[in-house]
Amino acid sequence: MTYLQAIIIAIIEGLTEFLPISSTYHMKLTSVIMGIKDNDEFIKLFIESIQFGAIISVIVLYWRKFFDFTKLSFYYKIIVAFVPAGIVGYFLKPYIEVILGKLLIMTIITFLGGFLLLYVDKWFNKSTEENFDKVTYKKSFIIGIFQLLAIVFPGFSRSFATIMGGMQQKLSRKLAAEFSFFLAVPTLAGAFVKSIYDAYKHNPIYLKGEYLNFIILGNIIAFIVAMIAIKGFIAILTKYGFKAFGYYRIILGAAIILLIAFHII
Repeated sequence: MTYLQAIIIAIIEGLTEFLPISSTYHMKLTSVIMGIKDNDEFIKLFIESIQFGAIISVIVLYWRKFFDFTKLSFYYKIIVAFVPAGIVGYFLKPYIEVILGKLLIMTIITFLGGFLLLYVDKWFNKSTEENFDKVTYKKSFIIGIFQLLAIVFPGFSRSFATIMGGMQQKLSRKLAAEFSFFLAVPTLAGAFVKSIYDAYKHNPIYLKGEYLNFIILGNIIAFIVAMIAIKGFIAILTKYGFKAFGYYRIILGAAIILLIAFHII
């Protein structure tokens, strides 16, 4: 991997991590288009580790929430929502890695998920709750169950799954998106720690020298781009809803399926 490739992948991560279009799929697709080998272990580490930059962007943008220690229920609710993905993700990691190696499968999941996005606003048009304090532990846990869609079906989009779960629990689009951002912190942090630990245990060279420079650079870029993307996403989602993202996924998915079918990628 070159520095230019690292920068491009990090930009894609920052742009897509919190949008309902699957950052993992977009980084996978980008690496394939750039000719990076599927079995490159460092690329896998790089893609997982630069999500840390996206985590920091959420903490910085919502620092009042994350550092208001007078409301411990905020942390408890996020932990409750994280539990399902934390447990299932741990046991399904081998299965997930197999799917992540199959661009066609992830493309089909992305394509089909686009149709769901076209109808989310219609299905949950009575979702109006704007107050985080009204989000109960039960609602938090159910949102966490929805997050499993992204675990079991890589390419579905963690953001989409959790926002849809939030709206199903009567949260407004804005609050559902913000809850999704908050839930991303322990979810992505867990994946980050696990990837770094695995690298330390099996490929410690990836945490040194130029490899480490790639990871640091990628996290800085992902952090900056994610800060911008989050603000833009909230504005678009609040005003227009999900349809544009649905059409995007359908068009992209159909195009990539055709390119794969004709052995162009």
